[in-house]
Amino acid sequence: MGQGTSRRFRVSGRVQGVGFRWFVKEEARRLELLGWVRNEPNGDVLLEAGGGTDALEELEALVRMGPPGAEVTRFVREAPDTLGDLSLPFPFAVHR
Repeated sequence: MGQGTSRRFRVSGRVQGVGFRWFVKEEARRLELLGWVRNEPNGDVLLEAGGGTDALEELEALVRMGPPGAEVTRFVREAPDTLGDLSLPFPFAVHR
């Protein structure tokens, strides 16, 4: 993957046990993004994605809505931990 940017999102609400991570993985792969998604112990879902700005904006819009059965009550864009997209896995992965 060429030059891009990365973004980290934290999602709260009914986001565990509803296929949220798999939804994010499939959409991110469709958009050819790098990165990962995981459940957090507090019930949130955390994800970091890297790639082109347009694809990241599309993923953000999808994550804000979530899959059927999910209810996103809080969405936060956090500063990513990575430097560019060099340390993000491809294809996009679900971390357990």
